[in-house]
Amino acid sequence: MTTFWWCVLGLLTCGYFALAGYDYGVGMLLPAFEADERRRRQTLGALGPFFLANEVWLVAAVGLLFGAFPHLEGKVFAGAYVLVVTLLLGLVTFTASMQLRSRRPDARRGAWTAGIVGGALVTALSWGLFLGNLVIGLPPVANVLALFNPYAALWGLGFVALFCLQGAAFLAVRAPAELTGRAVRLARAFTAPALAFLVIAAGWGFFALRGVTAFGAGVSALAFLAWGGTWLGLRTGRHRVALVGSMVLSACPALLVGLLRFPTVVVTPAGPLDVTEAATAPETFAVLAWFAAPALVVLLVVQWLTWRAHRRPVDQRSLLHF
Repeated sequence: MTTFWWCVLGLLTCGYFALAGYDYGVGMLLPAFEADERRRRQTLGALGPFFLANEVWLVAAVGLLFGAFPHLEGKVFAGAYVLVVTLLLGLVTFTASMQLRSRRPDARRGAWTAGIVGGALVTALSWGLFLGNLVIGLPPVANVLALFNPYAALWGLGFVALFCLQGAAFLAVRAPAELTGRAVRLARAFTAPALAFLVIAAGWGFFALRGVTAFGAGVSALAFLAWGGTWLGLRTGRHRVALVGSMVLSACPALLVGLLRFPTVVVTPAGPLDVTEAATAPETFAVLAWFAAPALVVLLVVQWLTWRAHRRPVDQRSLLHF
């Protein structure tokens, strides 16, 4: 039962990174497009129908973490509270700026645009630092600066590259025709940094990490395959293939964190924490079962309907709310 709920948590977490990664990627790439307001609104309009639905996956994952694995939540949040705070600040800034930027047609939008770009960048860096520390092992709670160790910093920069690659691939599919060429060029430009991150992180981890299971090696192989699919899709003009590949690629780091040392789920200065030690009581799992299954079905159906309703690129007839 514990392993089942760990898999559900993994599904929600990987779903969040696979979907929300292009939210932050589009936000960070916004300055790469013309400063013309119509172009900016078209770029954000391509993302607009999706970004709130994508964030729901994170809400669901955190809710399940609190309910199903409270001991893990306590150790992780206590060990990386600084990164959790910066992550929340980035998420709130990005979401609020997206919502408020185009509320008034006559308002100045420079500050909100900066909020979108800055919030997306802080979010990407924070996620990379956070997951990088979970991979290498959390430092002592009192040693805040240790959270910014070189390996975690590599992950922070790597997440910027992964999300920008995903955001550019998303715009190659959803942006207006006149912006597709630039989106494809940006996606191709970020394939090299993304590959460099994969190679360095994998090589560094091979020599630095202990207790890695075959699952961890398998996820690393999947990440390289996803990168290859993204690169091939961009080279052949199959932009939807490139988008799917980049989504899988962005989900791989979260999948790696969950499976790297399984059944050990986190390493702290006090010692490793097993998945059964992190789990809640069986009675709580029984209660969660009544709510989790219907909620997950609704989440999947709504996400599918959103994609189906907005599967075509933005054009002159599209209603732009952002």
